[in-house]
Amino acid sequence: MTIEFYGIPNCDTVKKARKWLDGQETPYVFHDYKKEGADPEKLREWIGAKGVDTILNRRGTTWRKLTDAEKADVDETKAVGLLEANPSMIKRPVVEYPGGLLVGFDETEWAAALK
Repeated sequence: MTIEFYGIPNCDTVKKARKWLDGQETPYVFHDYKKEGADPEKLREWIGAKGVDTILNRRGTTWRKLTDAEKADVDETKAVGLLEANPSMIKRPVVEYPGGLLVGFDETEWAAALK
């Protein structure tokens, strides 16, 4: 099974998740948001599957730097635009695997999903 792994290489959570995958000898293709950007169609799919609150990282500095107007009334359409323009606001990592989608790194959840 090969999985699609989306993130930013210098993110500590992404580093932990990649190390875990390597330890499990699970092959993956890494997509770097900083270099490759964020595909709006993927963002729509992810938000449709997991919801805006799961995909949009409201804890980071990028979110805090937005204006109050930008932060107001974030629905799916507005979230896609914000995340495409600011991929560092996507919760990390995002992993697409046959049969599902993982957001964030939880070793127990990943072990059950990727067995």
